[in-house]
Amino acid sequence: MARESPRRSRLGVRPWVTLVATSVVAGALVLTAVGLWMLVRSSLYGGLHEAAAQDAGAASAAVDRGGRLGELDDDRLTQVIGTDGSVTASSPGAPSDPVGRPGSVPDTVEVGSVDYVIAVDDVDGGGYVIAGRPTTSADATLQLVAVGLAVGVPLLVVLVGVVTWVGVGRALSPVERMRRQVDGVDASSLGDRVDDPGSDDEVGRLARTMNRMLDRLEIAQASQRRFVSDASHELKSPLASLRQTAELAKDHPDLLGPDELADAVLDEGARLDRLVQGLLLLAKADEAALLLNPRDVDVDDLLLEEAARQRRAGLHVDTTGVFASRVRGDAELLQQVVRNLVDNAARHSRGRLRLAVRPGTPREGFVLLNVGDDGAGIPPEDRTRIFERFVRLDDDRSRASGGSGLGLAIAAEIVHSHGGAIHVEQDPELGGALMVVELPAIV
Repeated sequence: MARESPRRSRLGVRPWVTLVATSVVAGALVLTAVGLWMLVRSSLYGGLHEAAAQDAGAASAAVDRGGRLGELDDDRLTQVIGTDGSVTASSPGAPSDPVGRPGSVPDTVEVGSVDYVIAVDDVDGGGYVIAGRPTTSADATLQLVAVGLAVGVPLLVVLVGVVTWVGVGRALSPVERMRRQVDGVDASSLGDRVDDPGSDDEVGRLARTMNRMLDRLEIAQASQRRFVSDASHELKSPLASLRQTAELAKDHPDLLGPDELADAVLDEGARLDRLVQGLLLLAKADEAALLLNPRDVDVDDLLLEEAARQRRAGLHVDTTGVFASRVRGDAELLQQVVRNLVDNAARHSRGRLRLAVRPGTPREGFVLLNVGDDGAGIPPEDRTRIFERFVRLDDDRSRASGGSGLGLAIAAEIVHSHGGAIHVEQDPELGGALMVVELPAIV
């Protein structure tokens, strides 16, 4: 026995959208946080460098004038380098060696445990001045910014995740409600419908689509029940006749001879066979499993053959409108269409039939086939209904003549499977019903 393949586990729409949204927002926030931190650092360190450059310029100007540097701030780094490269003056705590030289000044230097942003300015008489500003305050600010970003970014990501989860949940709640409603629909509650929010968004369109689907299912169920009921009723008649005949032959063998018994069994058996074959063909058509064996078919030959058969039965058949016409289709199925239409016309005629086929009408590329009779005709309000299954406009006469109510339904299914169309009109010459079939012609 074939094993059912396990379902693959996958995230639902709600967690998937939440995951994607939070991932995108988290990535964007991390990149923004890094960029912001680098921008703040560049701004702070740039300010320190400008301040160090101003200090170096002031110290160089003082040395050029031959004056003293004045009282040096313990918080800043200052070195005066002589022409021999030695430190001639410095701020308290400054190293005895120069921390930089013109043309190769690093961004920062570490003196003791403090980092300094330094700048260099030349002295007119030779030598140069190095001035530095400590990065302690800037580093504290950067650390505060980093802590704020490290706390704020995860909180924002969590907030986005929660908002997305709640928002998607609210957006999908009508869909989940529709799912529960549809899941509760069974054969006894096909009349139920999902709630339509009345909006023109995706949820509203989904609700209306589901309701239309339920409409089709309800119609199909009603049609199936009617079909099964009618089929059961139709099968009862020949079976009951066979049983009655057998009981009569058994209980009163003198009233029903072997030949009469055989004839009755053969007639009812043929009736059963036609009914079952018709039901099988319609079942295949319903499942789109009606297989065609296409080849070139001369429709005029099919009509002339049926005309000859009806003439042997004593009917007057007019075939003056039959012209050579060829279509591409299944010969056996098309023969069944012609026979069903002609048998239906003969069943309701008063003795005259009119068969016609002509290529190229009513529109180019189609073969037009007509089967008319001189019967009572079909009222306009019933001209669509007669192609439904087990529909008889004259039940008593149809049953008496062996009609099952499937002939026209079978003909319509076969014609549609060939890409054609069928409808009924009033015959302009004989006054009865006129069956009109359009079939694609061979181009």
